[in-house]
Amino acid sequence: MKPLVILAGPTAVGKSEAAIKLAKRIDGSIISADSMQVYKGMDIGTAKVSEDERDGIRHYLIDVLDPAEDFNIVMFKEMAESAMNEIWDMGRIPIMVGGTGFYIQSVLYDIPFAPGDEMTEYREMLAELIRQNGSVYVHDMLKRVDPSAAKKIHPNDSRRVIRALEYNKQTGMPISEHNSDSMNRTSPYRFCYFVLTDERQKIYDRINRRVDRMIEEGLVDEVKGLMDRGLDKSFVSMHGLGYKEIIDHLEGSISLEEAVYIIKRDTRHFAKRQLTWFKRERDVCFINISEEKDVVDTMISQLEKKGIFNG
Repeated sequence: MKPLVILAGPTAVGKSEAAIKLAKRIDGSIISADSMQVYKGMDIGTAKVSEDERDGIRHYLIDVLDPAEDFNIVMFKEMAESAMNEIWDMGRIPIMVGGTGFYIQSVLYDIPFAPGDEMTEYREMLAELIRQNGSVYVHDMLKRVDPSAAKKIHPNDSRRVIRALEYNKQTGMPISEHNSDSMNRTSPYRFCYFVLTDERQKIYDRINRRVDRMIEEGLVDEVKGLMDRGLDKSFVSMHGLGYKEIIDHLEGSISLEEAVYIIKRDTRHFAKRQLTWFKRERDVCFINISEEKDVVDTMISQLEKKGIFNG
């Protein structure tokens, strides 16, 4: 069984920095498990790691798609597995890093997904319903066909709501049933799954500071540049936290102060949902960054116990 390291956790907890330090210690390469950092030119709003910050560590699935292109879990799984094979061929250890738990799960347990190219019109129809009637309207559609999934997916998480409805339309089955089956799968890899965490208020404070820093670094100009290229909220790339709110501001429906407030609030809610997701996962090693003297040493100790790394 080939080795795989996963480093996950809520937004702003410090995953990227810890991953780079770990990669340098264990001769690893990093695969981003982030649904937004895959896009070129979307750097500030995604808190993308700069070339200097990467410190010579190869990062995969960053800056590989144009913001006008679609991106979904099927594409992620294919691209991540290709990157893993390349890393193994070089004799290195892949380290999958991110906060998108569903993406991580798809690779870790080799969950099969049917490509949904034929559902493009249906996706666009659902997206239009959200624009016209709000996210709760489409979430209510999900309640009718898959109440179990609707309980687990927040109404504002439009991407997952659309995906659940799309899966039901494609297969006639509820995605909650698919997910339940997936939970019983075993991993084909020799893996260690780390989740960084911290006191909730400390995470929230870091999120607030990060959003302020994004505004100072030019998030408004970044979004304006994307809009000048013809991108709007109908594109998958512009659904990300920070982008759709700044679009609303630039279109005049809310002030910048209101946009910043909403970004901070919704990002805090998102971090809470991420923690809930990771707590449900199996075989996870939680690391509280405030309680550990050296997070990387703690991870390496676990990797040595599992025979993934022999220092």
